[in-house]
Amino acid sequence: MRLGFNTYCLRSMGWDDATALQYGADHELDAIFLQDSKDPRAMDPAHWPQVRARAADLGLHLETGGGAVLPRTANEFSSKIETLRTNITRAKALGSPLVRCLIASNRASLPPGPIEKHIETMVRLLNAVRSQVLDAEMKLAVEVHKDLQAWEFKVFLDEVGTDFVGIYLDTGNPVFVLEHPLTTVETLAPYAVTLHLRDSVVYKHPRGVAVHWVPLGEGVVDFHEIMARARELCPDVYVYAKPITGRPAEVLPYLERDFWKSYPMARAADFARFLTLAEKGVPYDKPIVNEDLRGRKLPDHLLPAIQVQQRDHMERSLKYAKEILDLGVRWRG
Repeated sequence: MRLGFNTYCLRSMGWDDATALQYGADHELDAIFLQDSKDPRAMDPAHWPQVRARAADLGLHLETGGGAVLPRTANEFSSKIETLRTNITRAKALGSPLVRCLIASNRASLPPGPIEKHIETMVRLLNAVRSQVLDAEMKLAVEVHKDLQAWEFKVFLDEVGTDFVGIYLDTGNPVFVLEHPLTTVETLAPYAVTLHLRDSVVYKHPRGVAVHWVPLGEGVVDFHEIMARARELCPDVYVYAKPITGRPAEVLPYLERDFWKSYPMARAADFARFLTLAEKGVPYDKPIVNEDLRGRKLPDHLLPAIQVQQRDHMERSLKYAKEILDLGVRWRG
């Protein structure tokens, strides 16, 4: 399967699009996922064909898109449609076959109301741009984020239709909704249009479990198992290394009763499978510099350390993807 990297993992570098593309070529990758571009011209329509041409010159497949689109209020509905339309136009101009979007950053940030209501809103929202997506011969790629569990995404897909909507399959986010990544892959890989690999450590905590993102191959996720299922269920998608690191471990206090108010329909079998990760996990003990300081600005003197760390973690992850998971074509020479 073809291998690329997700540019968000190197966000502290502040690279323009041309530099990010060159990084992918220098590491003999097949693709680049241009996520949350730092280029000052990222939203300039005159810039888009230049990026597309440069990617083609470097032999890189390119994918891209935008961010969260679920309106928090009815008044935001129209503006979210316009955001999607702009992102579709940009992605098409860049040569991407898909347009990334996500529902919400995490479950806690969902608007008030049950999950069923949010699914209904997303279905109405995406159907508003359905004809534009189909005319562009693309798909909306809804990212598996820290918002819904896999079975809830399946309900959403059944309602919205898969003729113009697919899944941006991410293996790092499921642990934040008490889900084993293999459950996510087995449920959603048949709908995947892009696959992003991220590893986690999960371990017991007095309040429940703690989860922590780490470089590929350094956590508790069995990626041989993950990729065996991916090769069976979505063999034609591009696979991206996506090690988002430098964030502290987060506690999921499932032993506290109030925690479950967000999961009124949680499935016991899926939760039990998730807990098998915690049974074998321990806190990550390799040196790490934390970038996300709980709402505080990163001190300037830490930026060089974060930049070195992000590149190191990306390159360790790419090495693991190539040499251990046998991913990628171009690097084989």
